[in-house]
Amino acid sequence: MHVVLESTEKEVPTSTWKEQRTVCQKGFHGLHSAKHEARKREQPIFSTRAHVFQIDPNTKKNWVPTSKHAVTVSYFYDSTRNVYRIISLDGSKAIINSTITPNMTFTKTSQKFGQWADSRANTVYGLGFSSEHHLSKFAEKFQEFKEAARLAKEKSQEKMELTSTPSQESAGGDLQSPLTPESINGTDDERTPDVTQNSEPRAEPTQNALPFSHRYRFNSTIMINSAISKHWEAELATLKGNNAKLTAALLESTANVKQWKQQLAAYQEEAERLHKRVTELECVSSQANAVHTHKSELNQTIQELEETLKVKEEEIERLKREIDNARELQEQRDSLTQKLQEVEIRNKDLEGQLSDLEQRLEKSQNEQEAFRNNLKTLLEILDGKIFELTELRDNLAKLLECS
Repeated sequence: MHVVLESTEKEVPTSTWKEQRTVCQKGFHGLHSAKHEARKREQPIFSTRAHVFQIDPNTKKNWVPTSKHAVTVSYFYDSTRNVYRIISLDGSKAIINSTITPNMTFTKTSQKFGQWADSRANTVYGLGFSSEHHLSKFAEKFQEFKEAARLAKEKSQEKMELTSTPSQESAGGDLQSPLTPESINGTDDERTPDVTQNSEPRAEPTQNALPFSHRYRFNSTIMINSAISKHWEAELATLKGNNAKLTAALLESTANVKQWKQQLAAYQEEAERLHKRVTELECVSSQANAVHTHKSELNQTIQELEETLKVKEEEIERLKREIDNARELQEQRDSLTQKLQEVEIRNKDLEGQLSDLEQRLEKSQNEQEAFRNNLKTLLEILDGKIFELTELRDNLAKLLECS
């Protein structure tokens, strides 16, 4: 609360100053009580220590440390608003002030590092812990409070619906009964006749058993090949992701190598300059003790530079090994791509064979149907002939009896 007192040339009465002082005291007292109420309603429920980072807003790739050392990161619960927040202070500066929502996700990117995105703050927070146990505990609490936030949101929505229901009844009369799955799709008794009508058994001819078995075998083979193809596609996607990560790491390492090479060249120039300086001091200086002391200091500096050079060379060797690993992963990706193409070609061949077999099966069924029709015709003719022979036999028997 800011109180501004404007200075004027007129003399201000003493009573006016007393009234203003009373107003200021009341304002400061109200501010103090408001802060006290805020502390009372929002209390920390879990705390830990971690190094805090934020994503670089320009590149959206690199992490920017917001704390020089490990700071306290706490979960706070506001009982009046029924919300959970993650708050961290570095001195008097709030470096994290993130409200937990049901849409947030805490991701473990390594054994000691985790991150989450805050759309309200338009940033991504990262925390580096001292151990994997602290990271797991923080992630468990995040999931627990996220679920609590989701339940609180659902309860608030239910309360809003309950409060809006009486107003709807008074304005529009009686409400209709809510729609249920039974009222939309029908009850089980209503749906039973449809099922029984479509479940009449159909007899399959025995002569078609062999073609159907071939068809089932080819279908199962195609399904297996499709599953294998999906598996290789998943492996290829994983390798592509790893390849992208390694490529980014390789580019970053290449930039670091260039920087280290420049530092190495600078260190070498500095070492040569120091060597020359030592030689000049040995030749020119007449004070042996001072020269010896200075020389020992220079030798120590040279040793330190040489150790630094060794460290940089080891780092360069490590980066070379990472480059070789990246090349091997590229070769694996190429081989998997070739295998995937072969599987696709084989799948197409099997589909062609399946269509050919289906055509043959259809042709065989047509021939069988024609054979059955011919057989029925012959049976009808044979029945007629047998009937005529029976009549002839009866006539002959009658003639014999008469004679």
